[in-house]
Amino acid sequence: MLKNTRYYDPINDFRRRVARRLMRAVFGSHGQPTSAPLPNKGIYRILVCHVSHSLGNTLLLTPLLSELEKVYPAAEIDILTRSPIADDVYSRFFSVQRIFRLPAHGVGHPLQFLGTLRGMRKIRYDLAIDADPLSQTGRLLMLLSNATYTLGFSSPKKHGEITHAVPLPEHIQSKGQRPVYLLRSAMGRDTAGEYPVPDIRLGAGEREHGRAALARSLAASGINSPGRGIIGIFANATGPKLLGEDWWTRFIDVLEKQYPEHRIVEILPASGQSMLGSRYPGYYSSDLRKIASVLSGLAVYISADCGIMHLACASDVPTMGIFTVTNPAEWGPYGPGRHIIAAHGQAPEVVARTIAAMPELAGR
Repeated sequence: MLKNTRYYDPINDFRRRVARRLMRAVFGSHGQPTSAPLPNKGIYRILVCHVSHSLGNTLLLTPLLSELEKVYPAAEIDILTRSPIADDVYSRFFSVQRIFRLPAHGVGHPLQFLGTLRGMRKIRYDLAIDADPLSQTGRLLMLLSNATYTLGFSSPKKHGEITHAVPLPEHIQSKGQRPVYLLRSAMGRDTAGEYPVPDIRLGAGEREHGRAALARSLAASGINSPGRGIIGIFANATGPKLLGEDWWTRFIDVLEKQYPEHRIVEILPASGQSMLGSRYPGYYSSDLRKIASVLSGLAVYISADCGIMHLACASDVPTMGIFTVTNPAEWGPYGPGRHIIAAHGQAPEVVARTIAAMPELAGR
């Protein structure tokens, strides 16, 4: 029977078949593919491969770690990553044992790259997970592991034979939810239940230090009380997501008139330069966990889509993420108190009134 030429691309089909054969030749077979679910028991050593190094992607892996701790509470988790902040984000998870950190550019640091892989390959894992639905590098690294079961998404971008391949879900696009869906689907569990939210696992002491730092920032500007709550604004973003000082000035004017008894604190970017003309008390730190501690003391956090927005979500503060360019279904915050503010083509005054009506502010 002839293939349907409307959907069949012989060139890409040939490339995929060649890629699969090369992968088998180089890496061999990592167990026979199976339709049986991952076992509920007998999984004690887990490797998670996630090579993306951005702040947002690093934080959006934490829901998978929470899920793994739930379904395999006696297991030990190792993480293979390129993220320079992996230790700050993952080390507070009780089950995380080792963080194998690859150099950002392996070609420039071959000895470090090979040494890290050698350390990972010394361990015999019960389960290795390629958590990224698109990265072929993550799949290659997972196939280098010594693992009984291998888990990852199946898609035209992924090559290499694994024991448990899960089709990419069209109904779930969230970067934080997809890895959890991957695990639940492979285990035959309910994929429609509530999903863990990003979590940096702040301790009570860290949260107390954050509140004290906010109080000092206010006091330095002659403000001796947090009023009815502190609104944190991070006015920086990359590329077309950057809204600009004039946009934020108009936005904050509306917010201040609506909530005159609240205080505003600017969370400063890595440059240490105010994006709001230094009109408000500010907080700056190059330490990720200190920033998270300060964010946890806010009544509400507001910014465009950016890594610090994901950090606010992971710090368990009510978060208002303003989306003008990127896909909110993929990158938007989710969970209680996390809100996507669709602002494409909207005036800042309109966006401000939308946020002012949110229960996290209106209820105070």
